[in-house]
Parts: sequence; C-alpha cells; structure tokens
Amino acid sequence: MSEFETVIGLEVHLQLSTETKIFCGCANLFGREPNTLTCPVCLGLPGSLPVLNKKALMYAIKAALALKCQINSTIKFDRKNYYYPDLPKGYQISQHDLPIAHDGWVMILSGGSFKKINIKRAHLEEDAGKLIHDTSLNCSLVDYNRTGTPLMEIVTEPDLRSVQEAYDYLTTLKLILQYLNVSDCDMEKGSLRCDANISIRKKGDLRLGTKTELKNMNSFRALKLALEFEETRHQKLLSCGQKIIQETRLWNDEKALTISMRSKEDAHDYRYFPEPDLVPFIIDDAELQEIKSSIPELPREKFERFLNNYKLLEYDAQILIQDQDLADFFEKCCRNYSPSRSFPNALVGNPDEVMTGPPTKTFGGDNFEISSKFLPETKKICNWLIGPIQQELNSRGVKINSLQIQPQELCDLIKKIEDGVLSHLAAKDVLKIKLDTGKTIDAIIRERGLTQICDDGTLENFIEEILAENIQVVDQIKQGKESAMGFLVGQAMKKTQGKANPKKIKELIIRRFHNG
Repeated sequence: MSEFETVIGLEVHLQLSTETKIFCGCANLFGREPNTLTCPVCLGLPGSLPVLNKKALMYAIKAALALKCQINSTIKFDRKNYYYPDLPKGYQISQHDLPIAHDGWVMILSGGSFKKINIKRAHLEEDAGKLIHDTSLNCSLVDYNRTGTPLMEIVTEPDLRSVQEAYDYLTTLKLILQYLNVSDCDMEKGSLRCDANISIRKKGDLRLGTKTELKNMNSFRALKLALEFEETRHQKLLSCGQKIIQETRLWNDEKALTISMRSKEDAHDYRYFPEPDLVPFIIDDAELQEIKSSIPELPREKFERFLNNYKLLEYDAQILIQDQDLADFFEKCCRNYSPSRSFPNALVGNPDEVMTGPPTKTFGGDNFEISSKFLPETKKICNWLIGPIQQELNSRGVKINSLQIQPQELCDLIKKIEDGVLSHLAAKDVLKIKLDTGKTIDAIIRERGLTQICDDGTLENFIEEILAENIQVVDQIKQGKESAMGFLVGQAMKKTQGKANPKKIKELIIRRFHNG
C-alpha cells in the first residue's frame, strides 16, 4: 500500500447552448468559417457595450441548483485582466467575489460506494478565441468565432482522492448537465473542458502538497491518463527526496506524458475590478422558484426510482439512465407491456426534496431501500434495450428516437417470443429488418416465413435426423456427458434455420433419450 495520498481538484468549463453569445447577438455556433461569427462587442472594439444574455444566466442558475449550490441573490461581473492573443480586449469578462453560486455538491458512485464531492463555486464568463498553429507558415492564426461564447465554470473543493474518483465525478457531472439540456457537453467541440490540480501528500498529513495544474485535456480518457502520469511522477519525486515544482503542465497524447508549460510559483494577479459596463444583477425569489420548477428528474433520482419501481438490477438501471431518451423509451415500454400494472410516476417538483443531504442509511453506500421483488416483464424489456437495441444504436450511430420502432412494437416483438410465435434468434432478425425497412413486425414474419416451429411431430422428425448425423455425440450423452446436449440443440436450431423453440427442442431430445 502506498504511503502517499492523492489530492485532486477539478475546474470544468461548460459552454452553454444558447442561440447567441453571452454579451452580444452573434450566433453561438460551432464549425463555421473562421472569424465569420463576430461583431464589435465580442471583438472588443472601442465604443461597443456588452448586454447580458438572460438565457445564459437562467441556464447557469438551473445547473447550479441541480448541483445543490447556494445561489447569490446579487451577482456582478468583473474584468479579469491578462494578455493573450486569443483575448481581443486584453481582459475577460468573468465573475470574482460575487459569482452566481457557491457551496454545492455532487454525489458520485465510485468503487462501489457513494461519496459527496463539494463544489466551491460556479460562475459565468465569456470564452476566449482559438489559436490555430500553422507549422507550414511558422505562425499562429486566431479564430475569434468562439470569443464571447457563454461559459459556466464549476470548481470543486480538493475532495477527490484518486484518479478514478476524478473520472467518476466528471462522468456524473456530465450526465447531470445533459439531463438539464443546458449544454451538449461535446468534448470534441470544446463544449466541455477540464483543468485539474493534483498534489501528493503523506497519509495523515492535513497540509496540501505542492500542486501542478494540468491543461489541454480534450477527453475523459486523456484526463485520466494525465492524472495517472502526474500521480506517479509526484510519488517518484517525493520518494527520492526531490522537490515538486508548482507549475502548469500540458498533456501530450501522442507521447502519453505531461510537459511543463510554465512555472507557477505564485498565483496570477489578474487585477480584478467590477465590469463598469454591466450593472449588478438581482436574482429574485420568484425567478429562482420558476427555474427550480423547470429542473427535470435527475440521473440519481431516476436511478433510485428504477430500482424501487421497476425492481431492476443496479447494473441495468445504471446503463439505462446514461441515455435519457433510452430511459424514457424503457418506461413507455413498461406501460405498454403491462397496462394493468400501475408503475409509480416519475418524481416531480424540487429535486432538493428528493435528496437533501449526504447518505444516512446504507444501500451500496447510499440511503435508499430497494425491494428485492423481481419483475420479469421489466427485466425482459431492459435486456432487449441494453442488448439488441443498444447494439443497433451503436452500429448506426443514432439515438433511440431515430430508430424506426415504437415502444409498443418492441413490446409486441417480446410477446411473440413468449407466445411461441418467434424464437429469440428470429426475433433479433425481425428487429433488424424492422429498423431497416420500417415494415410492421407481422408483415416481416409473414414475408420471411419466420414463424416458430412448435409442432412436436415436425420437431421430432428434425431430432431424428440430428441424432442419426451425430452418433458420437449421442454416445457421449449416453455415457453421462450431458453437456453435449447443447451441441444437439444447436444443430437442431441450425437445421430449422432458427425457427425452432430451443427450450422445446431440448425437452424433446431429453424425452427421446429417456424413452431409449
């Protein structure tokens, strides 16, 4: 066991999905021709004045409330002064001493138990431009399209004690933000970016060690690898009695290592002062309650409800809630499959009423109780969604709402297996054809002749042929090797082109052996 303890804090920069930028009317779009989405305001030209995008403010408050933050009744913007080529004004409009929110928390599931990660603050700011380094011209170009994009920065306390916890926090945070629909959280587009501070200290030492800041991580995988690299590097240095230098380091994905960017002996003096062109803003209780009422059921609450109401396994529920549309499709299927069964509705209203504090009772490290009663219908639906349906979603690169199948149709397909009309294998074929053509399930079964063979006489004729063709296997079964029975079942399925009921086939084979 290591004598060292890892301490990590994360700063997440979230681009909000507003139609326009935070302080001007330029379109907030990705992938356009360089410098085509600019105006005097976002370029900081003399005489231009910023006007706050109200939707950006509402989105940020909505996210902060979902993260259990305290909302400041009065907020203001400040000028954060520093020079960089992608910052046209020479300062960034951000928030310093009166941010939107503070003192929140996120509960993560990591290593089989739940842990509360505290959020220090959340604030709004404008994004900078993008530098494009052209090695052929030996110069750097600047694209100001991204300048002025509304950013929400979410800063944790140094509560994370392992690289895995940092990874789990990010995946949990991303899922919450996606449920809120305030950002697409697309890391490839730069909609979700993360900086990390990491330090190492001896176990039992309450003082924080010398930290390094990690930048230029464009994926969760890169973040994990960079933190693992730094964790090992710090431990080696301290084990050899060497000193860790406080610095900012970049992650080099090709070489799989971090590279020193600049030393950071002291904190930058950004010379914050109130933005004179923007007045302080008052968040009244009526607006706050309106935003709070718009917060949907969040992943954690949905996870608990799926366990309680649908009696799903933790693993199954965890997969379903990763995709809000898939989870909704699952619930519609359950209502269609068992219309007589009354499933409790989703939790509504203030999410703080669902979970108001840290766990007090243990269930896998959490505070909710789960009934062990098993619901076979919900399990069948879940198996199809996280199995064949998920495979089709992955292979086609689409979301479930784009597939040519409705919840009732999937339920009908599952019931045809139960009623003996289709084998499970044939049902998978029907699903694929259904998604390709949009035809009805009954039409596909009729056109392809996929109706399952259930007649005992017909199946027994197939079995006789199989036994005659596999005498060695028959002898093995007679000698007690019952596991060879599966081979005969497989041969029967092959001979019937998947139309036979495998359970029925096995029963008939066993009966055949018992009768001599």
